[in-house]
Amino acid sequence: MNRLDLDKQYIDIIKEKEEICYKDYLEAIKKVKNSTARYKGQPVPFLYMPKFYTEEDLQVFKRISSTLMKILRKIIDRYIEDPNFREKFGFSKQLEDLILIEHGYNAKVPMARIDIFYKEDGSFKFCELNADGSSAMNEDRELTGILSESIAFKDMEKEYDIKSFELFDTWVNESISIFKEFNKNIQNPNVAIVDFIDKASPNEFKIFKERFESKGYNARIVDPRDLKYLDGKLYIDDIKIDIVYRRLVTRDLLERADEIPDFIEAAKEGKVCIIGPIKSQIIHNKIIFEILHDNYTLEFLTDDERNFVKEHIPFTAKFKKENFDIKELVKNKESYILKPSDLYASRGVYSGRDFNDEEWEKKLLQCDGKDYLIQEYYPPGQSDLVEFVDGKVKISKFNNITGIYMYNEKLYGLYSRVGKNPIISGLHDCYTLPTFIVKEN
Repeated sequence: MNRLDLDKQYIDIIKEKEEICYKDYLEAIKKVKNSTARYKGQPVPFLYMPKFYTEEDLQVFKRISSTLMKILRKIIDRYIEDPNFREKFGFSKQLEDLILIEHGYNAKVPMARIDIFYKEDGSFKFCELNADGSSAMNEDRELTGILSESIAFKDMEKEYDIKSFELFDTWVNESISIFKEFNKNIQNPNVAIVDFIDKASPNEFKIFKERFESKGYNARIVDPRDLKYLDGKLYIDDIKIDIVYRRLVTRDLLERADEIPDFIEAAKEGKVCIIGPIKSQIIHNKIIFEILHDNYTLEFLTDDERNFVKEHIPFTAKFKKENFDIKELVKNKESYILKPSDLYASRGVYSGRDFNDEEWEKKLLQCDGKDYLIQEYYPPGQSDLVEFVDGKVKISKFNNITGIYMYNEKLYGLYSRVGKNPIISGLHDCYTLPTFIVKEN
């Protein structure tokens, strides 16, 4: 049994019950519309077919994420220890000072979502690393609940043991575990889920708040502008905050630092447990892919780690036109992608495959000197998935991207998106699929 066999079997179920499954799909659309699974105010696009992985796939994902995390911990340690290494990142003095603050617990990256292109033959390359503000747990939760009640899924369950991932209670448990490393004396810490309200994911934050409260912890959703720092303690109104679950991405924090002086001061003094230390920016910024290939970095990795980087981290470099042959980049435009070093949600990302030669050359020149990276374009793995067109089953090929959720540097879940365009994101007509692990009964 492999995931291709599982997909084929699921497609056959839908084909055999085409009319019933189409009606069921329309009901699922209504359920999603009435759910909290929303992106930019709209229901999250999805397909009637989930993403299946086997137990063997899950073990591969665990090995991938564990190996990468060991490498990233070495990178972070070297950044802290070596001023010359820090210069390679090009961070501002303000950011560097915040990164160097001792954060008070073992995990360097307490929350992350590692996005990879994982192909059917087991080959893969990394797409990007998300630390600050890793999200979409609620999309997965809602779609999992809805599609696991579908007719096709119920038929599949008759033959297989199918499990989903739980991404809220597990985070609460790991957060409290991290806090106990920081402070063993407070038994019932007060929790603040912190982000600018105009940037926040309110539905997701509410679920996290409810899950903290269900385990006996007082939790608030807090705009950092409302926090006050007095005598070494951080407050929202008259409540002392013990844990900050930082969803506030570092870029927003720096750009709006003048709006949040109390939060910045609390971070600098290190007396409040901020889960999501600013040092996670070391791996969140896309420059990390260039740093990983740097000869200095490769020298302090093991042979196995060096081979891992060379095989699975795509070529990445700061883009300055004087360092490249523009004609070669245009001629081989299908092999390249442009990315801003520190935007999120795929904003400002351009694939050479989406442009003709003239347009791509123009885009290259527009991005010159604007904190852009040029990266090897790695064609994603593809899957045959079901669409409904005028009520009839249509099998289409979709590109795949898989996110690996890491809590306290351990794998806790997977996040699957598919699309027909070279870039797979909410800005490029992608679909979210709930992810399941399948075992034979």
